[in-house]
Amino acid sequence: MSAPSAPESPQETYAPPRDLIVVTTPYVPGHQITKVIGATFGLIVRSRGLGQNIGAYFRSWAGGEIKLYTQLLEQVRHQAIQRLCDHARSLGANAVVSVGFDTSEMMGTMTEVFAYGTAVVIEPDRVTAQPVSLH
Repeated sequence: MSAPSAPESPQETYAPPRDLIVVTTPYVPGHQITKVIGATFGLIVRSRGLGQNIGAYFRSWAGGEIKLYTQLLEQVRHQAIQRLCDHARSLGANAVVSVGFDTSEMMGTMTEVFAYGTAVVIEPDRVTAQPVSLH
């Protein structure tokens, strides 16, 4: 597996994968889980450069959002999801449910982002939903 390249522009929009459903819920509406494969994950550790740290340090004096760090974390989170998807596909999954994130800082200059979930195989639900009546 090759590592996804870093987005070239901070303005780039991150789109979900088209060939794999990724959700934070434990189910996919309109589908049934036919096979639970197991845990899947994507991990990335990213270092902030010395120049970025110095710039952010001075910006923090003024208060407010430090956009440089926000953009960095958006990129890292996207890369962690891409790695999660690559891992799930390699296991034979076509969906990942119960997706979550964990982040931590290492040595004051690096950020770790860990995306995790459960790799599953899903199929469209063939059962027609029944209307609900409260009478």
